[in-house]
Amino acid sequence: MDRPDADDTQRAADRPGGSEGASAAERPGGAEGTGAAYRPGGSEGSGAANRSNRNVARGEATRGQLIAIATRMFAEHGYEDTSIEAVLREAGVSRGSLYHHFPSKEALFEAVAEEVETSVGTQTVAAASGSEDPVEALRAGFVAWIRLAGDPVVQRILLIDGPSVLGWDRWRAMEEHHALGLVRAGLQIIADEGKMRPELVGTMAHVLLASVNEVALLVARSDDKEAAMRAGADTIDELLQRLFDLWARGLE
Repeated sequence: MDRPDADDTQRAADRPGGSEGASAAERPGGAEGTGAAYRPGGSEGSGAANRSNRNVARGEATRGQLIAIATRMFAEHGYEDTSIEAVLREAGVSRGSLYHHFPSKEALFEAVAEEVETSVGTQTVAAASGSEDPVEALRAGFVAWIRLAGDPVVQRILLIDGPSVLGWDRWRAMEEHHALGLVRAGLQIIADEGKMRPELVGTMAHVLLASVNEVALLVARSDDKEAAMRAGADTIDELLQRLFDLWARGLE
């Protein structure tokens, strides 16, 4: 068989896709790995994940906006005098968008109350964290809660409308979910230091939380809130001092 001459070899190399190795490199997306790397849009999974993340972020932003606007409106006008239509106008979202996050006005109010309750918890913990003595820390947290009861947003949403809109049982459950654990933890530290009987921690947490909540309700409904807050703080001081003095004497 005759060998191809030099011209034949050159012609083969010059044809589009002439040699097999050259064609893979020269075709758009030639080598399989190179072509995959340069396809617009990358991998299908990555694009879908990015779209999903953007949708979640938009949803969270809309939910946060609705809660912020509803918090202000519920605090200013009360639950009964705040309409869903007013919230929608202020937020600039559709009714469907609101109901996607909150199936009812009551559900929106409950979400607002949860946000306010969380904020109150954060502030009471901050007040208590400045004291090394656990009894003083407990006192500082209680006094902070009583003072926060004078805040118009806390007053209206948690202490005035909360029990009636949510019902007493749900309102109490929310209070206990956020506050009871903090009170119990403080009392447990006190018990660990030998200043109260450990078996009474759970019951005493309920007793003290109920007492402080009652003082907060008095503050919220008082015509002279400054005087009510001072009286409430003094009462809590007296209660805790006498309570732990009695325990100290009984445990000696």
